[in-house]
Amino acid sequence: MMNSSAGERREHILRAAVRDRLVEPESAVLAAFVDLDGVAASVAALHKAFPDSVDVLHTFAAKANCLVPVLEEVRKLGMGCEVASAGELAQALAAGFAPEQIVYDSPAKTRSDLRQALDLGVAVNADNFQELARIDEILAARASTTGSAPASRIGVRLNPQVGGGGIAEMSTATATSKFGIALEDDGNRQRLLDAYRERPWLTWVHAHVGSQGCPLDLIAQGIAKAVAFAEEVNSTCGRRQVTGIDIGGGLPVNFADDESTPGFDDYVAALRAHAPALFTGAYRIVTEFGRSLLAKNGFTAACVEYTKVSGGRPIAITHAGAQVATRTVFMPAAWPLRLTAHSPDGTLKQGEPVPQDIAGPCCFAGDLLAEARPLPRLAPGDIVALLDTGAYYSSTPFHYNSLPDPAVHGVRVDPDGHVHFRTLRQAETIRDVLARTGR
Repeated sequence: MMNSSAGERREHILRAAVRDRLVEPESAVLAAFVDLDGVAASVAALHKAFPDSVDVLHTFAAKANCLVPVLEEVRKLGMGCEVASAGELAQALAAGFAPEQIVYDSPAKTRSDLRQALDLGVAVNADNFQELARIDEILAARASTTGSAPASRIGVRLNPQVGGGGIAEMSTATATSKFGIALEDDGNRQRLLDAYRERPWLTWVHAHVGSQGCPLDLIAQGIAKAVAFAEEVNSTCGRRQVTGIDIGGGLPVNFADDESTPGFDDYVAALRAHAPALFTGAYRIVTEFGRSLLAKNGFTAACVEYTKVSGGRPIAITHAGAQVATRTVFMPAAWPLRLTAHSPDGTLKQGEPVPQDIAGPCCFAGDLLAEARPLPRLAPGDIVALLDTGAYYSSTPFHYNSLPDPAVHGVRVDPDGHVHFRTLRQAETIRDVLARTGR
């Protein structure tokens, strides 16, 4: 979406969705939309930010939007895929990613997970020493039967322990993070150096500092420690053993307005300042961006079912709550959402803003998208749009109260302004709900 007209574009799309009955108060009370034109522009900005002189594979973090048609779209835009479970690996393969385009992270890989990834040739980042020992066993058994070296790129995830950002739950490089091997803990650096020296096939280093709430300098400082460790491995081993560095993702998203800040060029500038060796051509690079590519390229539309006043405060009961905005409902200070009010035809609602609670359908008192949010006074049949929800949110629903998953639609707008929808995920029916709950 172009920043200068993002609001107009959303309204244009929503009006078309109402016209096509993709949002309407009887059968389509909740639906999500992913702007595929915007996704393409975001991916292009990422590619442009990194110089042609470096060998880089940009992978999309599947957890940010694991719908197979979305993964297919980013694959066609020249991306790889980062996965963190057997389910996400299956989704990436179904979307057509070649194994060598896939990176498998996760702090809890089973032996079966590892065997599958290594048999396929998927890149693997080991999270801990015990996982590294499992890989030893799998590769030894494989070598005894096939005699071949692993096709997978194999690395170790380091915890550079550079500290946390503004959201503790999204900071993965704190002193006690559950992710990776803590680089500064007593004995770990030497133990890691020994692990690389003893395993010529261990040729990658991985670090991911965090995402939302993490400033760029903090992220870059963590990556700089990973680069320094890679150079230490190569110096200690007396050979160029580490050939690639997976620098993770984590570019924070601006949820305050339509500006896409910071940008990928800002991220690269921070990397150049803190880790210039990344840009010498000595290492291949992998990135793992997710939210920063999709969040601002989507919104969710929910019908208002009822309105009331309680304790003098107006309340609008909508069909979007914890089931599609889980983080916002349970951590509203860390994950506030922008909301816009629309008339039943999708046009932006006019009128004096009135502080009102925007509530969801879930059966607990805290199911609120916003408290005392100034918006034009809502009425039954109106529509509330949840902005910046192209990543997570409706693509990874929370099945509270057995609410059905909403439809997710891809959107393109042609040069003449015609809006074209493509269903990325069908809305669940009650029959579907029964099927996934054992009947």
